[in-house]
Amino acid sequence: MSTIAPTVLAATPEDYKASLEKIHTFATRIHVDLSDGNFAPTPTITSSQIWWPQEWQTDIHAMVADPAQHVDALLALNPHLIIFHAEVKTDLLPVLQKVKMAGVKAGVSLVRTTVPSDVSALIEAADHVMIFSGELGKYGGTASLMQLEKVRLVKSINAGVEIGWDGGVAPENAFSLAQGGVDVLYVGSAIQKADDPKAVYDNLVNEVNRQGAM
Repeated sequence: MSTIAPTVLAATPEDYKASLEKIHTFATRIHVDLSDGNFAPTPTITSSQIWWPQEWQTDIHAMVADPAQHVDALLALNPHLIIFHAEVKTDLLPVLQKVKMAGVKAGVSLVRTTVPSDVSALIEAADHVMIFSGELGKYGGTASLMQLEKVRLVKSINAGVEIGWDGGVAPENAFSLAQGGVDVLYVGSAIQKADDPKAVYDNLVNEVNRQGAM
């Protein structure tokens, strides 16, 4: 069964608080976007400004150019999962290993153009691989279902890895994504920009749980 995890992307602490307030009545696992304004063009709040209710599982998606400079601060938050991008120019493998040794799950994100076989060592080391179909540092994007082929390719490298999807998730495609092997659907604008966020969340949960042909 796939999990729906609302995404929080905020430029200021005030926006961050408002985003959490929209989802606090129903969220159990969330996805927090962080950007250094370098790897992703739009800066967000910093790690020192992040907080969440203790009972939530929180996945941090760190869109940063040098993960080694950020990993200690992120580990201090004790999240459920930290996701870095495979496309960084520094050696990511020691960072993933450090995260896992700290008892936190380590994730790697692949943008549309990244071929899984080119980053197989990172996929082998990861607990989670996130297929990124959005725009770095922005809500929205398009869920290109052609990217679902990466699920098979990733699983051929690391059969037990959890698969996440970020970018364009909506009630119209949630069922297809779940049937395609995605374990965690990270949902941004479809929830955060909705008039009734809980209704959209409930609709998404129903979609990933329903039976039937695609």
